[in-house]
Amino acid sequence: MNQNNFTSLRQLKKVFFDERTTRGFISFLSDRAKVIAPCKKGENSYSFEYIQNPDEVVFDYPRTIQPLKKFFLPPRETLFNFNTRENSFSEPDIESEDRIFFGVHAYELQGLLRLDHCFEEGHPEYNYLRRRENTLFIGISYTPDDWHFSRSVGIEIEKLEGFCLYFEPLDSGFLVFIVNEAGKNLVELFGKGAEIDNDENFALVEKNFRVKIKFHHNRLPQVFENVYYSKVWEEISRKCLGCGTCNLLCPTCYCFDVRDEIELDATTGKRERFWDGCMLNSFALVAGGENFRDPLSSRTRHRLHRKFKYLADSAGDLFCVGCGRCSKYCPAKINIIDIINDLIGDFAGQQKRVLI
Repeated sequence: MNQNNFTSLRQLKKVFFDERTTRGFISFLSDRAKVIAPCKKGENSYSFEYIQNPDEVVFDYPRTIQPLKKFFLPPRETLFNFNTRENSFSEPDIESEDRIFFGVHAYELQGLLRLDHCFEEGHPEYNYLRRRENTLFIGISYTPDDWHFSRSVGIEIEKLEGFCLYFEPLDSGFLVFIVNEAGKNLVELFGKGAEIDNDENFALVEKNFRVKIKFHHNRLPQVFENVYYSKVWEEISRKCLGCGTCNLLCPTCYCFDVRDEIELDATTGKRERFWDGCMLNSFALVAGGENFRDPLSSRTRHRLHRKFKYLADSAGDLFCVGCGRCSKYCPAKINIIDIINDLIGDFAGQQKRVLI
């Protein structure tokens, strides 16, 4: 925890919840809205799920398999149903439910905030924005593992943007920081927990990242501007399988394909949207069998330029949030940190040659 975040947390009002009170708080939230929180998935994995039993919620977890985007941009959804005989169509109703997301890591919410930018700009995307209505987010701290690197892309563990409450684990429970008015209202309505006037007895422990990018995140767009023809892209492509796992698990990837499905009556059908990704061979395939990005090297280059250059130039933020999913779940064991640091090395070598 850097000093600025430490000071920011200290200035907030806070209460103390032990674990029993915390699970009671989740039950209280469930009476007010649908609650989504991290749960165990198999032996070693975690997933955001709708909560029926507060005891299912996991407080200490590294990351979920899929990001929160699945609740706002479903992997597969029907855009409309049609009838060719009647020349008619009907759109499904998109519900705007009261939902509270509990136990969210800062990088996770930052990914969603970046999607907000993409779907609000230009022609606003109704389905996504409708699902984003009436949502609250409650954050929780985490301990970085071998794949987290959010600090390297400017996202501290304790980044509070977008949260109404923030939970900091202690040995005996949680310090609950009240971030905004919505969080204050929830705590007051719950009416439990001990208010903390003097938090000197509660030590906030700094959490260190095991891996990091060599350059400050503000310099990364400049790096990517100068490594388009780097040999690193070809080196990485020799290992890559082109499976698209990195796209589908990324919190800020939002590419999709649209397909019409006709029923056996050859009259009725539906238009569906489903997740797609630039690492898949068919992504840039066009009529006639031409493919604008057939080589894996060009696909990898495009994916990372989208994260660190193209969208960063238009939105002002890097579109990699440092969750580590692409590295953790890559079947070829490709690590994005290694790629970026190799590109930084290539860029630094270019600068030295210029000086000489």
